[in-house]
Amino acid sequence: MRRTARRLGGGVVAAAVLSLVAACGGGHVAEPPASLGAPVDFAIPDSIANLPLIKSDGSTTTLAAYRGKTVMIADYLTLCTDICPMISANVTAVGRALEHNGLGGDVALLEITVDPQRDTPARMRAYQKLFPDAPANWTLLTATPANVAAVWKYFGVDYFKEKEAGSKRPALDWLTHKPVAYDVGHADDLIFLDAAGHERFVINGEPNVGNAPIPVALAKTLTKQGQRNLTHPNPVTTWTVSQGLAVFSWLLDKKLSAAS
Repeated sequence: MRRTARRLGGGVVAAAVLSLVAACGGGHVAEPPASLGAPVDFAIPDSIANLPLIKSDGSTTTLAAYRGKTVMIADYLTLCTDICPMISANVTAVGRALEHNGLGGDVALLEITVDPQRDTPARMRAYQKLFPDAPANWTLLTATPANVAAVWKYFGVDYFKEKEAGSKRPALDWLTHKPVAYDVGHADDLIFLDAAGHERFVINGEPNVGNAPIPVALAKTLTKQGQRNLTHPNPVTTWTVSQGLAVFSWLLDKKLSAAS
């Protein structure tokens, strides 16, 4: 499948946001430069857009159901102890800023699991409750393992099951407080769709949450690498809330301000 051209190989992420925000001063918002991510234009085929996805309330939806909205998609798992808590923190912060700009109903922020065997609707509901100020346009999704694999294969996001890193203190599940049996390694991608359902922009990089806190229950489970990701993010290869908003600014052709 086509993916080689749009996958990013650790490209520079941070430098472009200032020029992009400067372009938001009026009129048409310039296309984000490649140093922030990769602008693309792929119509998602119906075979992917119509795959059933399951929300945290147990109801079924599809990517096609979000046509008419500008969409950001991130991969995650609720048992991640390295980076996913920061992904969700940034995604929800982007959502709050979009609501602040009166655009909450025009966008959708989707996190699709890479761990469908464990990420049940009940577990996703518990995870959502850890973010008490989460925006209404933030949706966690799971699916059958086959459908999850098909979605992520199409978008070029790699993931794989792996043993928990050996240590004297195995990672504990924040929900059950039992040792975690395995981890899921995965790429860290943000995928943006326009209102027509076309894939339009991709950021490949870990999140930089800045000073924003993550839920205490998740912070307690972070590995040493997770703590480094939280407190010392790479300023060149990570994406910030402002940069996520910059892509929405371009796609919506609107000047956006940060949430107060």
